[in-house]
Amino acid sequence: MSLIEIIMSSGRSSVDIALYTLLPVMVVMLCIMKVLEAKGIMGAIVRAITPLLKPFGLTGMSTFALIQMNFISFAAPLATLSIMHNRGISDRHLAATLAMILTMGQGNVLYPMIPLGLNWSAAITFSIIGGLCASSLTWYYSGRKLSAEDKKATEKQSSENNAQQGMVRVINDAGYDAIRLAVGAIPMLTLSITVVGILKAAGAVTAIEQLLLPVLNYINIPSMFVMPTLAKYLGGGTAYLGVVSDLVQQNKITVEQVNASAGFLIHTFDLPGVGIFLGIGYRFISVFKYAIPGVLIGIVVRSLLHFVFF
Repeated sequence: MSLIEIIMSSGRSSVDIALYTLLPVMVVMLCIMKVLEAKGIMGAIVRAITPLLKPFGLTGMSTFALIQMNFISFAAPLATLSIMHNRGISDRHLAATLAMILTMGQGNVLYPMIPLGLNWSAAITFSIIGGLCASSLTWYYSGRKLSAEDKKATEKQSSENNAQQGMVRVINDAGYDAIRLAVGAIPMLTLSITVVGILKAAGAVTAIEQLLLPVLNYINIPSMFVMPTLAKYLGGGTAYLGVVSDLVQQNKITVEQVNASAGFLIHTFDLPGVGIFLGIGYRFISVFKYAIPGVLIGIVVRSLLHFVFF
């Protein structure tokens, strides 16, 4: 496959993900979020929860992102993160929230894996623990030099702007923002998928697999994890789900192994995931490097918890 064919294929895949996966979820979630804002409910919830999350470097709105990621899908928190971005939430809080989001497991992978034997309750619990560890490390260590002062909002808050608007106007505004976010994710998503395509075409994926086999055998890790790991980190959670489903059906991986590896393999810190979340706005790109240490530690914590208990 030529470079142009890889780019064209990557473009089609990224548009498909943006329009048929991200957009529908974001339209619904943004509608809900903006209605809650217009009615003043979100403000009340944020004020009530903020004191509880403050020790972890999070704001009250971060709770919405936490719930959306674990119980809905990886696309659901995009609405909340966009609102935080536009409201001018401080860079330090954004970095901590981004670290939490990238560390936790996504509902669109956790739920389908229940029939495969995944212990859902344990996975959710460890996901939240890992996410809070990631946000705390980012807030107190890697992102401590970032400003904790909120910036000037780039748009009027919906509670003020929509107070006298009808429900149809609120929904239309939410739809417009959802389309903007979905289209904004396409460039980064296309680049990440193109990188994966180039690596596959160059034989790099096969080479990495062969290179890792002796190391895995030496440390007594089953070689069957090589392909799911490469699929996850290069292709994202959906690619991992497809590979691990086939392995379970072929009896090449046990339920215990599925649960033991969940902390390391179910999260959004992969090429497509990073591309999607950085596509929200320029501020997330600027704080991303500060979130990375927290993400890595959070994933390590999750991995250890799953390994110890399963």
